[in-house]
Amino acid sequence: MNSLSSSPTPSFSPSMSLSATLRVSSFLRHNLFLAPSRAFALRRNVSHLRFLSSSPSRRTVHHPVKARRGGGQEDDSGPGNGSLMAVVKDGTGDGRDGRVLPFELHKEAMDSYMAYALSVLLGRALPDVRDGLKPVHRRILYAMHELGLSSRKPFKKCARVVGEVLGKFHPHGDNAVYDSMVRMAQDFSLRFPLIQGHGNFGSIDADPPAAMRYTECRLEDMCIDVCKPFAFVEKHSQKQFFWQIWNKIRKVDFVPNFDNSQKEPSLLPARLPTLLLNGSSGIAVGMATNIPPHNLGELVDVLCALIRNPEASLQELLEYMPGPDFPTGGLIMGNLGHWVAALVIDGIRCKSGVNQIGFTCSVLFSEDFQFRAHRRWIITCARGWMILAAYRTGRGRIVVRGKADIELLDSKTKRSAVIIKEVPYQTNKSSLVEKIAELVESKTLEGINDIRDESDRSGMRVVIELKRGGDPSIVLNNLYRLTALQSSFNCNMVGILDGQPKQMGLKELLQAFLEFRCSVVERRARYKLSQAQDRRHIVEGIVVGLDNLDRVIDIIKDAKGNAAASAGLKEEFNLSDKQADAVLDISLRRLNLLERKKFVDESASLMEQISKLTELLSSQKNILQLIEQEALELKNKFSSPRRSILDDSDGGLLEDIDIIPNEEMLLAFSEKGYVKRMKPSTFNLQNRGTIGKSVGKLRVNDAMSDFIVCRSHDHVLYFRRKKLLSLSYLRESSRTAAGTPLIQIISLSEGERITSIVPVSEFAEDQFLVMLTVNGYIKKVSLNYFSAIRSTGIIAIQLVPGDELKWVRCCTNDDLVAMASQNGMVILSSCDIIRALSRNTRGAIAMRLKEGDKMASMDIIPAPRHTDLDKTAEDSISYDKGGSGPWLLFISENGYGKRVPLSSFKQSPLNRVGLIGYKFSSEDRLVAVFVVGFSLTGKLRNWGVILMRLEHAGKIQSASLISASAEEAAELLPGMQSEEATTNAGTAEGISMAS
Repeated sequence: MNSLSSSPTPSFSPSMSLSATLRVSSFLRHNLFLAPSRAFALRRNVSHLRFLSSSPSRRTVHHPVKARRGGGQEDDSGPGNGSLMAVVKDGTGDGRDGRVLPFELHKEAMDSYMAYALSVLLGRALPDVRDGLKPVHRRILYAMHELGLSSRKPFKKCARVVGEVLGKFHPHGDNAVYDSMVRMAQDFSLRFPLIQGHGNFGSIDADPPAAMRYTECRLEDMCIDVCKPFAFVEKHSQKQFFWQIWNKIRKVDFVPNFDNSQKEPSLLPARLPTLLLNGSSGIAVGMATNIPPHNLGELVDVLCALIRNPEASLQELLEYMPGPDFPTGGLIMGNLGHWVAALVIDGIRCKSGVNQIGFTCSVLFSEDFQFRAHRRWIITCARGWMILAAYRTGRGRIVVRGKADIELLDSKTKRSAVIIKEVPYQTNKSSLVEKIAELVESKTLEGINDIRDESDRSGMRVVIELKRGGDPSIVLNNLYRLTALQSSFNCNMVGILDGQPKQMGLKELLQAFLEFRCSVVERRARYKLSQAQDRRHIVEGIVVGLDNLDRVIDIIKDAKGNAAASAGLKEEFNLSDKQADAVLDISLRRLNLLERKKFVDESASLMEQISKLTELLSSQKNILQLIEQEALELKNKFSSPRRSILDDSDGGLLEDIDIIPNEEMLLAFSEKGYVKRMKPSTFNLQNRGTIGKSVGKLRVNDAMSDFIVCRSHDHVLYFRRKKLLSLSYLRESSRTAAGTPLIQIISLSEGERITSIVPVSEFAEDQFLVMLTVNGYIKKVSLNYFSAIRSTGIIAIQLVPGDELKWVRCCTNDDLVAMASQNGMVILSSCDIIRALSRNTRGAIAMRLKEGDKMASMDIIPAPRHTDLDKTAEDSISYDKGGSGPWLLFISENGYGKRVPLSSFKQSPLNRVGLIGYKFSSEDRLVAVFVVGFSLTGKLRNWGVILMRLEHAGKIQSASLISASAEEAAELLPGMQSEEATTNAGTAEGISMAS
């Protein structure tokens, strides 16, 4: 038979090797947790192979092995394709071949790969749940303890520590050890650094640390108290005979190092769960871990809560530790949804303002879900659900934002800046600044004038200077949306427990630590008890000898040697070997009475210590109380305030509306269903009596129907077909543009038209919609009924034939409603007397209309504006001299306007004729009525003054109030500080026939 070495070299294609790797990796991912017995067997094999060269086993003769490709011509019964055969020489030197061992290639590759994967998991990449450290970190801390680098000792070169670790415990590259040491000294990487560094240890800008020959280190105080690398008993014996004895009395077990030359601790006796305290991250073979850091004080509180109540639920534990605490600070978003999700998970039916939370994920994130106020709230709950899942199952996502403030740079030019003071955890600050600069250069991010990094030793400060007139909130939302200033931390809590990797939640991690800590405390107590008992036994013998000092001296003097003296003392005073040796070792200077008293006091103290230790070991409850006491001591000594702020606002959800300025805007609607959005600055401020400015050309036989003022973030309710629409989605157009057809925005049936429009900023619980029809019917409906509207619309009011819903306004019960008819009759009533009804109702009669009269307009008078309506006669005199209002402003079809003091109209119930507010000629009628709070220039006569001159028999179709700027208000009303609006009346030429 030909050996494999003489056969041609087998060739494997890249696709074959890739598929084999994928198969093995897939097997590892799906079977590593499912076969613990196999994992343990592989672990034992790995340990055996690791120390094979140093094991004191008998000498073995290694026979040369030759592999043969299966299926050869000389052995038709051999294994088939994909198998190997090993030909073993018997070592006799006579050239005869030994037996042939067949191996299956895929099994051999799988076993080898699994052994390698398990070696990486256990020995390098994943932390142990009990002390929260990876092997390299544990070895660094223990090596620094061996070198005596406590916090009270001088610094020592990092190269010295790295050499100690490499030479004794960690046979890997020096870069791996030094990088791990550097990270344990960085205050932006660990919430509580374990090593105190001296020199350049890198920065948050990803600047590399100085070489290990330049930097110095020593242990931190907190590391000494929390991780306790010094908490071992005296130096252990290197003799194998005493090894098992020492392991029994130590707090933790010691294992041989890589060359079996000395021992190293398998764990450090940590007093706190450092895996949660500082977190951990690592990538192994087939799995990874990513655990966030937490606040020490909160961690102690939740640990104590679990000790007091082992059956505590996850929600009860999270009351003490509600979330991570990152070393770089930042805002943790979605904490409100965290609690709501907790209720939902526990099976409690949780209700929002309108609907129950029963949505699926497809509905939550669907673009068809139009009700954005509730969609934002529900997604906040969903993000809180992810945070809760991280603590319940060990896997989840946490949204973190950087902390930013807005500062005013120049009050005259009103230039402001966004100041970034904190960034999300593991975010590179310099990369963030470069990314912002790239977005500004590519015009993706607008409104930024300059970027400066002013960070120094005192803290982080990145100044983003905005252009004049830039909106800081919009720029900040764009930064959250486009850069790493808002990022996600993906929790994957995987650690080593009982020799195998396992994904655990918060409660399981704490329970595993408590079991380990109980074992440590018990072993420590047993060791101290053993020491105390041995010492007390010796002290009792010394006291006996001192009490019989003369006889002891005679026995020693008469003895022929030390053995005889020891035997004589044991026989005379019934002492043990140790007691007799202790009596013989007493020096003459300790034979006085004072020394005897010291031994007696020591015996009493030892007796008390033995009693306490015995009581401690008698109950598990006592051990847990001691663990709690030690944890509280650490909290009092090292606790610090939380750095990461828990924000329960919106869960970090950013929509398109968040990056659009909430500016005032004009909406113009036409009879044929076209809508146009314009800025208020499109129309210049003009004096009354002018012809005005055209809103643009309308299509043939089209006319203006409505003209309203709202803000970009408002929602608009359209009646008669109802649909909720955010105005930010309506593209801004020029004054001369034709506009956008409404049918492209909302669903309208053929021939259907919009009869009323109302903007809504938010759906508050105390808000109502007041609806008024042309025939004088009024009803009040809660605004919450319209916060969840189907795309096909919902019923708002029942109408009789010939009636039409024309006016809808928002109000509260404290407001007043002013209604006017086309003939100028006015009724002023309180919204509180209007009974709130359901949607599918008609309403009550608002005003008794005379024959041929119809309702013309309605306006809401806010509560603060009508607090002093009961004015005296002097108020009327002050009105003639130009009082400060408020007034009712009437506007007629022919462009006339008139203001009347609001105090001239008394409140009256509904279903009345009303009072005369405006007398019209036979060719004119009322179009709109508003409540205003300032004087209009010019003398107002009974017929009113001309507000707008109309040409070609045009008629006023709609009027709205817009807010005047500070400059316009100063120009319009000198000496008055009013934020009220002037009145712009919209007109459309050539629409005299419009209905």
